[in-house]
Amino acid sequence: MIVKEKSAIVRFKVKGEDAFILAWTTTPWTLPSNVALCVNPEETYVLVKNNGYTYYMAQALVEKVLEGDTEILETYTGKELEYKEYEPLFPFVELKQKAYYVTCDTYVTLTDGTGVVHIAPAYGEDDSYVATQNGITFINLVDKEGKFVKEVEPRAGR
Repeated sequence: MIVKEKSAIVRFKVKGEDAFILAWTTTPWTLPSNVALCVNPEETYVLVKNNGYTYYMAQALVEKVLEGDTEILETYTGKELEYKEYEPLFPFVELKQKAYYVTCDTYVTLTDGTGVVHIAPAYGEDDSYVATQNGITFINLVDKEGKFVKEVEPRAGR
């Protein structure tokens, strides 16, 4: 039996910059519950220009992920990106606790994706651990039947 895994690379708009953080997820259905992003504090990340957009991502994955001409503008350690804020993807829930910023943990690898993972603590052990360590709340926008709750318009009940 062959199991194919769907994944997605998503652009998260950085607050106060004309740039995006490129994050990877193998669970795109959890994106409405995103509350943070995570990078490896020990790896090298870049601000890279590509096809008219500017992105933050792991340097080692630039050629694997981006097509066309690229220009490295700046280089950072993952630790230097910690606490960088971004805009929520969806306005389904208003959080009272701090959220929507970059966190660090060494579980993030550079074998797949962008070197940045999306964090939805209600749906994964690593996500829950990172959120707990950083005092970030979790959002659960899926009911017991695996369908989106009423706040997730227009996908509620699906």
